[in-house]
Amino acid sequence: MSHIERATREKPEPAPASARTPMSWVEPALLVVTASALAAGGVLRLLGHAEAADMCWALGTVAAVVPAVGWVLVALRRHHAGVDLIAVLALGGTLAVGEYLAGALIGLMLATGRTLEAAAQRRASHDLRALLAHAPRTARRRTGAEVRPVPLAEVAVGDLLVVGAGEVVPVDGQVVGPSAVLDESVLTGESAPVERAAGQTVRSGVVNAGGVFEVRATATEQDSTYAGIVRLARQAGAEAAPVVRLADRYAAWFLPLSLVIAGMAWLLSGSAVRAVAVLVVATPCPLLLAAPVAIVSGLSRASRLGVVVRDGGALERLGRARTLLLDKTGTLTGGRPRVLDVIAAPGRQPAEVLRLAATVDQYSPHVLAHAIVDAARERGLEPSVATDVSEEAGRGAYGVVGGRRTTVGRLDPGAAVPDWARGAENRALLDGAAVAWVTVDGAPVGAVLLRDPLRPDAPRALRRLRTAGIGRIVMLTGDRPEPAREIAAVLGLDGVRAELAPADKVAEVRKERRNAVTVMVGDGVNDAPALAAADVGVAMGARGSTASSEAADIVLTTDRVDRLADATSIAVRARRIAVQSALGGMLLSLAAMGAAAAGLLPPAVGALLQEGIDVAVILNALRALRVDHGARPALEPAAEALIHRFAAEHEDLQDVLQAVRDAAASLSAPGRDGQALEAVREVDRLLTERLLPHEYAEEHQLYPALERTLGGPEATATMSRAHAEIERLSGRVAAHLALAEGREALEPEQLEDLRACLYGLHTVLRLHFTQEEENYFSLAP
Repeated sequence: MSHIERATREKPEPAPASARTPMSWVEPALLVVTASALAAGGVLRLLGHAEAADMCWALGTVAAVVPAVGWVLVALRRHHAGVDLIAVLALGGTLAVGEYLAGALIGLMLATGRTLEAAAQRRASHDLRALLAHAPRTARRRTGAEVRPVPLAEVAVGDLLVVGAGEVVPVDGQVVGPSAVLDESVLTGESAPVERAAGQTVRSGVVNAGGVFEVRATATEQDSTYAGIVRLARQAGAEAAPVVRLADRYAAWFLPLSLVIAGMAWLLSGSAVRAVAVLVVATPCPLLLAAPVAIVSGLSRASRLGVVVRDGGALERLGRARTLLLDKTGTLTGGRPRVLDVIAAPGRQPAEVLRLAATVDQYSPHVLAHAIVDAARERGLEPSVATDVSEEAGRGAYGVVGGRRTTVGRLDPGAAVPDWARGAENRALLDGAAVAWVTVDGAPVGAVLLRDPLRPDAPRALRRLRTAGIGRIVMLTGDRPEPAREIAAVLGLDGVRAELAPADKVAEVRKERRNAVTVMVGDGVNDAPALAAADVGVAMGARGSTASSEAADIVLTTDRVDRLADATSIAVRARRIAVQSALGGMLLSLAAMGAAAAGLLPPAVGALLQEGIDVAVILNALRALRVDHGARPALEPAAEALIHRFAAEHEDLQDVLQAVRDAAASLSAPGRDGQALEAVREVDRLLTERLLPHEYAEEHQLYPALERTLGGPEATATMSRAHAEIERLSGRVAAHLALAEGREALEPEQLEDLRACLYGLHTVLRLHFTQEEENYFSLAP
């Protein structure tokens, strides 16, 4: 059994005590008692038993006073007096002057508010079970020829450890013997495996993605990288400040004002009943009810969109957030490499190169191999049969295809690199792509460029987040600076921090928190400490690690980052409605306090008036349940079906884009005039038979279907202009071919303009496809 299997089957260690949240039964029990007392007293009063009715209401009032005093003492120990203090004074006042009905009504409102608030702001434990489950419990130590499993705590510096395929590296160390191929995504978030040569350092927590290798321990379990991540997450979670209730923030000025008005009423009138009446109508039921109802409504709206918000405090903080920190891999990008381009040697076709690569790689479990096979099948290139297939860790896959030895992976060290291959290397460097070389009998015949693409929904999501109030967006990634900066430039981010270890991410989060309420979004185990350290941690839960979900306040259960924009819009709206309801309720309460101070409202009538205010506040707060149509466009089923259809066609048309680029390049190849003309004729055929019908259908079917969702034809006007440019350039290519009719080569004076047309058409098509995928296709699930 591998270390991963052991780790997932063993019982995880319990979360720290500070992370556990005990089940609260006080609030619902108090709600039952106060409601029963109020109802029983009402029935008795109707039956003519006034004294028994007062007794029931008094018992309900006393039942509310006891826990309310406890809540006040807890608040005072935290050095702030909350809204519950006014409720305690009002409850005590009603008992003192014999206004038991008013006391029972206040008790019921207090219990209702606390119950709603407990439901809205109940915090889930930020336990580290997933982090601990991933960590290995044992290591295989080699002594001479004997390999024996030992507890991880017994591993000492200098021990020689054996790490099998698929196992987790138990402690930090150095590679011994052959190179190791590692999946370091658990630490860096980068999905592509990396190779570590003999003598290079490996960190604990990474997974062996190749064959068996040995590692010389350079640290004990407690001093290794992975144990440090666990400690960081614990410390960051422990540093999280307690949530200050929205109601308590407003009570900072409402409480002393209420006491002043009550004291003045008593002082000027000499009647304690007036003071109690002021306190009764001052009981902050709008505060106790408005915020919880609005926040609970917001939580309900978010859950319908696949956004799990763990407590009301997280939603309220999200509504105040001004800084957003994002991981790259799996958050802004898809987290899975895809084929970016296929470059063929002279005399070869890209489709032929891709088919060869897929034929060999279909037997490999490598993440890049899966991407190559998927790309071939998407383009209708079914892999053929390869024999004698083998794979060498860190080098690539080998096989015999059509009687010739074919390899996919790295070029042999010291092998001559042709000019076209150097161009492919430069292209990969500029695009931040990985290269899988395809060779036949030792000679390179092509290169497959792979890159983790940007999520189509990411640009729209970030634009909507800025609209919702996020003023600063920064990328935090363990990846290299070059691809990180390219993505940041495309998305218009405010900053990039690359090559960050988990501790560095935590430091960046803490620094940003000093300036504004900060949200951190990630999907890997390496992001868990940063998620716990942020004001609001958001985990990509659909494909992300369990550790990140456990450390987060918000989990996106669908694999779409634009759901964060939905959640933020909901949070902002829910908080705005909560504030409106609270302030409106307090203004009405202030007016009632003035009337009570003047003797116009006895306590019982004031309590009933307060009930009316509460109903108005609750109805207003329930507006947070309604769909905010400005948050995300509604998509009709017919339009959604068209989006899926044309998205599939985009995938199918990738070979047309490649053919356009290859034809343009062939016009510059010396001595290939006849081949260049044939390539251009093939492009013209593909444009006429496949691309232009696709663009025509988009213009006349998809765009009209989207007009209602996007607000009218102007929303698709720029895309329609791109269609016109594509048609113009396609017509220009056809015109050049008409001029070359009956000839075996293009005229020299045609080459420059035709080359410009083809390169321009390729650029316009790539940009147009990208814009449609971001702006339109990302609307559909």
